[in-house]
Amino acid sequence: MGDRGARVGGTVEGIVSGTKVRNRWFMVTMATILMICLGTVYAWSYFQTPIMESYGWNNSQVSLTFSLAIFFLGLSAAVGGIFLPKLGPRILALSGSILFSLGYAIAGMALSIPSLPLLYLGYGVIGGTGLGLGYVTPVATVAKWFPDKKGLATGIVVMGFGFGALTMSKILAPGLMAWTNGNLVSVFFWLALLFAVLTILASLSLANPAQKNAATPMNPAQAFQDAKPAIASGRFILVWILFFCNITAGIAVVGFQSPMFQELVGANNPGLSPAALASMGATLIAVTSLFNGFGRFLWGAVSDRAGRIKTYRIMLGSQLAVFALLALTGNPWVFAVLVCWILLCYGGGFGTMPATISELFGAERMTVVYGVVLTAWAAGGVVGPQITAFLKDKMPERASSLSFIVGAVFIALGFTASLFIGRKEQNRDRL
Repeated sequence: MGDRGARVGGTVEGIVSGTKVRNRWFMVTMATILMICLGTVYAWSYFQTPIMESYGWNNSQVSLTFSLAIFFLGLSAAVGGIFLPKLGPRILALSGSILFSLGYAIAGMALSIPSLPLLYLGYGVIGGTGLGLGYVTPVATVAKWFPDKKGLATGIVVMGFGFGALTMSKILAPGLMAWTNGNLVSVFFWLALLFAVLTILASLSLANPAQKNAATPMNPAQAFQDAKPAIASGRFILVWILFFCNITAGIAVVGFQSPMFQELVGANNPGLSPAALASMGATLIAVTSLFNGFGRFLWGAVSDRAGRIKTYRIMLGSQLAVFALLALTGNPWVFAVLVCWILLCYGGGFGTMPATISELFGAERMTVVYGVVLTAWAAGGVVGPQITAFLKDKMPERASSLSFIVGAVFIALGFTASLFIGRKEQNRDRL
């Protein structure tokens, strides 16, 4: 035991290079605060109905704001992953924080005019770009401070993103809505100010540990060229499809869980007021955000024992049954339990992917390849919510059940891709 402790202690000392060990946990705290703020994007469904009712926009128009935010999150995360080693965490996270906060401010301006295109530009394009630049930074940075407890430290940080929706749906949004008497413009301006303070302070606190004999960061263009064969491989395409399908099915639920739940509760309890229904919808967002966050940690741990691809098969296979049940149920409480499972697996997909990429394509290529695979998040963020929004606008009475059937189709496609990844793993020389 003593030798093992000495080895671990020596590793930590070598990484931190004289920095007090307790400062590592300060880094975890700041990284988690940043991720919680960024993760509030998953509470967009809280604002979906109020914005529609206040401005007369339909489901597709309002949900496109969320889709654009996720789309640009995925694209900018891919770019950020390539430039992170060169620029360092502070510059990248600070850039993301400023853009993320500015996105909320422009969204408030858009609602005051009102202007749907400006809302897309602010919250979707600018805010989404900030999300992506901020997202790739905390996990990679914290991992360098914890060579001895990498899983624990990065698990805490990643869970922070999942818990962002809870913070928004049960604390920030309801509190600001009550304080401003439901003034959405003021709510978005106050959120912009709050997030600017929190994310900028957190970003300024991020730094890589001083390392002895640290290698010179690779040029971004060279890093991409080195990873290009992996990205062009058949195995990567299958992993991308698997990730895209899990995200597409899950994020369609994330974007509309609150209004769907309110519809079911309202149908079963006609006497409930809109305020009561909204509160219950916010509670569902909060609860599912816990499952989203916990799933990132849980399934990552499961994959350490069961294997990465087998874990994806478990997640995808179980969701096939869950989506089928969601299409059939009219009970709001059964709906809530099933959605919690979907979010557990949705978060699990993100929690398991970094280790999957590292094992399949090599740790030295991990940052670039993982950044590129996040484009699946960008694509899924558009496809999933927009299919559900289209169905709700065109066939409102059957929209929920049809969207769950579509989700099951995507899950089945992802599960099929996982079977072929397994074959590719057994025949690596053919790639």
